[in-house]
Amino acid sequence: QVQVVESGGGLVQAGDSLRLSCVVSGRALGRSAMGWFRQAPGKEREFVATISWIGHTDYADSVRGRFTMSRENAKNTVALQMNSLKVEDTAVYYCAVSRTTWSISSVDYDDWGQGTQVTVSS
Repeated sequence: QVQVVESGGGLVQAGDSLRLSCVVSGRALGRSAMGWFRQAPGKEREFVATISWIGHTDYADSVRGRFTMSRENAKNTVALQMNSLKVEDTAVYYCAVSRTTWSISSVDYDDWGQGTQVTVSS
């Protein structure tokens, strides 16, 4: 059984930083892409960042330049370093494992964590 567990969320002020972590158990990451998505209250889940098995990354325009995604295949972990946080970054952040080697679409991700809340106050 695959488990995806996120951690690192919390309440911070605008301009602060947070680092989210995600551990996957029950399967090796292999060549699967990993992704971070987020869902704010009243809004649909949206793409945040993705990373390929060799470390290529892509980001939503809203976070590019502020967020950095990384990956440690040997430890089955990924992380999302979030700097210069804004109030509009407030959301539940989800980590997910894709069945493809590269995707920014949530429909290509099969295994999801429960999410971690990130709240940014002004």
